[in-house]
Amino acid sequence: MRKKNVSNILDKLDQVYGVTKEGFYHHQPWQLLAAIMLSAQSTDKQVEEVLPQLFQRFQTVEQMSVAPLEEIEDSIRSIGLYKNKAKNLKKCCSQIAEEYGGEVPKDMDGVLTLAGVGRKTATLFLADAYGIPGVTVDTHVFRIARRLGWAFGKNPAEVEVELQRVLPKDHWNRINFQLIYHGRAICTARKAKCGECMLREWCEQIMDKDEKGDRKIS
Repeated sequence: MRKKNVSNILDKLDQVYGVTKEGFYHHQPWQLLAAIMLSAQSTDKQVEEVLPQLFQRFQTVEQMSVAPLEEIEDSIRSIGLYKNKAKNLKKCCSQIAEEYGGEVPKDMDGVLTLAGVGRKTATLFLADAYGIPGVTVDTHVFRIARRLGWAFGKNPAEVEVELQRVLPKDHWNRINFQLIYHGRAICTARKAKCGECMLREWCEQIMDKDEKGDRKIS
């Protein structure tokens, strides 16, 4: 890996996709966590459409924790896997209310004790809610990091550790949304649009491809 290439790519990502993102609609940290939980296997648009009504109906974490499960389900019915998400959301809010005094923990170990919260959700929440540095590895980050030659791990946990070594710490929190945008527009799962890619000249896989002859980008 060429360190200069990493720096050039990060500069270009900042230029094209910006350094900040608009987060989900929320007023309190627990609401942001709820929104991130609901976003799994759903589009941001689907989630944004239900959040205002959801948080109007359940205005505190305590209200969500004691609400009938059917009412929570009814509020998020348009989101995929809504039954399982409603169950986790109710349990998660109960834990926050009963075990953490109504405040979402500010550390990884604490957040990971909450129902329905995995490492990806926890990392993203801590970054967005409290500014705690972390590399959130979703499918886009996993795919593109490997294509760029930044990581070679076989699973998100391994790639997360590799990216923490490769990337400056001040880029950790924003690399997720930047690579999501890039993955949707250019470096897609089905076919990488290398001819249109603004990162092409610094991409390790493209350079390797050019050196060794044409091969599939995956």
